[in-house]
Amino acid sequence: MSHSHDKEDSCCSSKAHKHNHEHSHADGDEHDHDHGGDPSAFKTYLPAIVTFTMLLIGIAFDSVFKVEAFKIIRPYWYILAYLPVGIPVLQEVWETFKAKEFFTEFSLMSIATIGAFAIGEYPEGVTVMLFYTIGELFQMAAVNRAKRNISALLDVRANVAHVFRNGKYENVNPEKVEIGETIQIKAGEKIPLDGELLSEKNSFDTAALTGESKPKTINKGENVLAGMLNLDSVIELKVTKAFADSTLSRILEMVQNATTRKAKTELFIRKFAKIYTPIVFFLALALVTIPILVLGSEYHFQTWLYRSLVFLVISCPCALVISIPLGYFGGIGAASANGILFKGSNFLDLITKLNTVVMDKTGTLTKGVFKVQKIESNISEADFLSYLVSVEAKSTHPIAKAIVEYNGDNAIHSAENIKEIAGMGLQGTVNGKEVLAGNVKLLEKFNIDYDLKIKELVESIVVVAVDEKYAGYVLIADEIKEDSADAVKKLHAIGIKQVVMLSGDKTSIVKKVAGVLGIDTYFGDLLPQDKVSKLEELKKDKLNIVAFVGDGINDTPVLAISDIGIAMGAMGSDAAIETADVVIQTDQPSKIVTAIKIGKATKKVVIQNIVLAFSVKALVLILGAGGIATMWEAVFADVGVALLAILNAVRIQKMKF
Repeated sequence: MSHSHDKEDSCCSSKAHKHNHEHSHADGDEHDHDHGGDPSAFKTYLPAIVTFTMLLIGIAFDSVFKVEAFKIIRPYWYILAYLPVGIPVLQEVWETFKAKEFFTEFSLMSIATIGAFAIGEYPEGVTVMLFYTIGELFQMAAVNRAKRNISALLDVRANVAHVFRNGKYENVNPEKVEIGETIQIKAGEKIPLDGELLSEKNSFDTAALTGESKPKTINKGENVLAGMLNLDSVIELKVTKAFADSTLSRILEMVQNATTRKAKTELFIRKFAKIYTPIVFFLALALVTIPILVLGSEYHFQTWLYRSLVFLVISCPCALVISIPLGYFGGIGAASANGILFKGSNFLDLITKLNTVVMDKTGTLTKGVFKVQKIESNISEADFLSYLVSVEAKSTHPIAKAIVEYNGDNAIHSAENIKEIAGMGLQGTVNGKEVLAGNVKLLEKFNIDYDLKIKELVESIVVVAVDEKYAGYVLIADEIKEDSADAVKKLHAIGIKQVVMLSGDKTSIVKKVAGVLGIDTYFGDLLPQDKVSKLEELKKDKLNIVAFVGDGINDTPVLAISDIGIAMGAMGSDAAIETADVVIQTDQPSKIVTAIKIGKATKKVVIQNIVLAFSVKALVLILGAGGIATMWEAVFADVGVALLAILNAVRIQKMKF
């Protein structure tokens, strides 16, 4: 739902031709800018400096020293002073006229300044164009700063990889490293590519990806992600993803594309500017012509022309068109600094309207780290484990991993014909015997009798049947995350009406966890399609704005149909990064609250900017039409308000959440 805006831009955003102005890129455009690319470069500011110096000299000769001789060259002096800042804007007018866009901020400013020259108000004409240019430079600097902040937070990719080739380590550009090659990373170096750890366990700083300061310990065989920092010793990784597909590259691309998805406020302001600018132009024209009919012989053309020029300068909608995208840009940057990635400013807007949060249990509210607590079997424990582990060895489910880990290095048989039965478990052949491993529903499906007492167990269990006979069960337990209860409490505190927990786990376990966390509505024993139907039920009530929070491994369908899909701890899950609208890179449910707070702070700043721009402009417009406000007040109403709005928008990045 990325909105194209080639033809939608007007006024300030009409720069989206080849000369697209940097502030219009809060929409993500990367065009050249005629005023110069890097706002820190001296030549970018040179035209404004030359004009400012000449303007000061002119005003000094005019009003302070009152040099008679200056009167002869006065018009030429101010025209020369006007040219360094005026020519780039007049070029923009020509470009927009060629594109059949006649009513833009460039044409407003050009008419206002040339009109001021025509009635002999030279210093005012130069001042309007000078301050307009200074405003542009500020906008450009503010957007560049916001972009740099986001890039600095995320662009932590290493630019060299030490690859093992031809019996030695060579320095290679990470983009040229193949999947399956071995790379070496020394202590203190950044990980250049996603890979599997070949060395024994090691500590990594994941702050660049997650915003978390606590080092993470990763064991042999587990995944290490590009952008992490190696803290301990020299390690080796087997590369599992190409550079362009690494989690970090995907995250970077996602944040850079975030600004192409506009919030409704942004889209409205764009459309508004497109209608508003021609209206202002014709009102200014009316301000010169209508008084002729009313005043008759008392009409003074110069007075009314001056008033209409003041009117034009005041009414340029620059402050709105710039500061609103910049506000959302700041919100996306602030969220990135907190390890939260919004895929567009539309989601930053929508998250403020949330009233229902639906959460998955395992891996979202609980750690998803299971441990085998107890084994009850009708056959020898060694045989029981051998059958069970052989079937579970290929599964990626956290419970399966816990069972395999519990077995350690004990020998297992190879399993054949393994089939997953959705929401129930696994079926396979081990050593010539038919083995079923899963939940009670699996045994019922195959009409196998079992001990009914196991239905009363609250904890998670995996039941096993060998050759159609019940063989026993394994009892597994999961832990609740430290900040889950706090997150639920804070969600209620910030106005979330309903917190719902969905799980494929037994209803008895789900009820127990819900009780501990203070969650009122919960559903257990759900298959993936049941989660979808529960969410659809909630969405039937049009007043419900629903977010679904999952760990992204099997939650893709639910993430896709919710109003806002939030993937948690999704650094390693490609499916989640693709499907979710918001990606929380840590495993903390409390970050959902942070995301909502950032959304609300952004909306507040955007509303403040809209109110500020409209109220100041409306006041000065009335004063201008009545002849009370001069060109100087008009400059403040345009450039001053734009600068105040920019400073307000940049403030979001400094806030603590």
